[in-house]
Amino acid sequence: MKKGTLVLLIVGMTIAFLGLGALQIEYFKDIAQSRMNQFNESVYRSIMQTMRFVEEKEALVYLASTKEMQDSILKEEEENPATPPQISLSQKHGMSSIEQTINELHYRFTQRFAHSKNILEEAIFRWLRESNKSITERVDFVELETVLQNNLEHNEIDLPFAFEVIENKNVVYQSSGMSKLTPKEKEYVYCREFFPQERNSRPQAYLHVYFPDRPNFLRKSLRQFMPSALMMLFVLFIFITTLVIIFKQNRLNRMKNDFINNMTHEFKTPISSISLAAQMLKDESIGKTPNMLQYISKVINDETKRLSLQVEKVLQMALFERDKSILKMTEMHINDLLDEVAKTFALKITNKGGKVTTQLQATKDVAMVDEVHFTNILYNLMDNALKYCDKPLLLNLTTENDKDGKLLISIEDNGIGISKTDQKRIFEKFYRVSTGNLHNVKGFGMGLAYVKKMVEEHKGSIRVESELGIGTKFIITIPTLKNL
Repeated sequence: MKKGTLVLLIVGMTIAFLGLGALQIEYFKDIAQSRMNQFNESVYRSIMQTMRFVEEKEALVYLASTKEMQDSILKEEEENPATPPQISLSQKHGMSSIEQTINELHYRFTQRFAHSKNILEEAIFRWLRESNKSITERVDFVELETVLQNNLEHNEIDLPFAFEVIENKNVVYQSSGMSKLTPKEKEYVYCREFFPQERNSRPQAYLHVYFPDRPNFLRKSLRQFMPSALMMLFVLFIFITTLVIIFKQNRLNRMKNDFINNMTHEFKTPISSISLAAQMLKDESIGKTPNMLQYISKVINDETKRLSLQVEKVLQMALFERDKSILKMTEMHINDLLDEVAKTFALKITNKGGKVTTQLQATKDVAMVDEVHFTNILYNLMDNALKYCDKPLLLNLTTENDKDGKLLISIEDNGIGISKTDQKRIFEKFYRVSTGNLHNVKGFGMGLAYVKKMVEEHKGSIRVESELGIGTKFIITIPTLKNL
């Protein structure tokens, strides 16, 4: 995928997701605010209904307890007993008798209503003028809680609540749950005044109501929108995963291109050398002395080995296309194998002034391995130690058993070392560590990836310990025959 196309795709997906996310967030905010307003309205309505009940009850109780008013009403009834009017429908009186009866009934009712109204008004004025009771005397707090709960349930709010009554800034009653409110929780306390019409004549009293489960109630009311939110998160996950895959594929494509370029260069050199040697054999002007023939044979032999090595590395890459490699496992003494490999590789190192030492201390070294691939593992690691060393190489090979009986194989060098950043990626396909001033290091970036895959195929693991300028140590752990 071209870089410009990739950028446009990422920008388009980002804008689309951000736009969709912004719309969803605004929608959720509107819904949440609407539910909050609905909840607050229901609470305040319930509190107002409770306040109204308190006022009405106090008035009725006072009126019922006023003996003077009761006596006046009884006296009125004795003086003016409710006698049914005499109605005559004879032809002598005609329709006027019905009209007179209706007027008489209306007059009597008006007189009695006016008299009772005057008595009631006098009693209420006396109550307002003479009463100076505190809120504790005027309100039954147990009944207040019951009435408030009934009103809340009537308004579809079935939540536990706590309340308190305050008069002149002093708490006169407090239910459980109101004494330990934090400053933030106090922001969600609902407040209403008792008897607001008496504000100027009596001490002010307030009712405070708090709902501990209010946040949970609002969250539960929005649960129906959770599928939409989960779908948004799923889309975000797919979006991020797609970007990661795209970037990874692009990086792999670049690495494969580098691999092909390196491979072409590596193949071109030995092929050119072999071709040149063949031409020298055909050229009659060049003397076919024994020394010359030996030289040409050596060139062909060396370049053929070099070409074979490159082909082997290409074949190693093909292993990564398989889910599982086909290995020919045999029972082997790893100490003996490592000793043999060390002696063979020592020829390369000693020619450059280096040295190989072995400390094969493992007492349980028998393991099931594929001899060819496991030998390649060791050669790859030792070859890397030789390539990435800017001084005479000191290579140390050791074996030992851990506490579980597994075999530990260590290959330690005194090379240039590997940075902490590179250590995280050295086992990736096609990845190559920067060699700094070492410009003669060539390769495809497949060696350590192949090593890791083969070690894992042997049911083992590999890790690296390294410091720049000091050296590198690779540690392979594989199960021994008794651990399998």
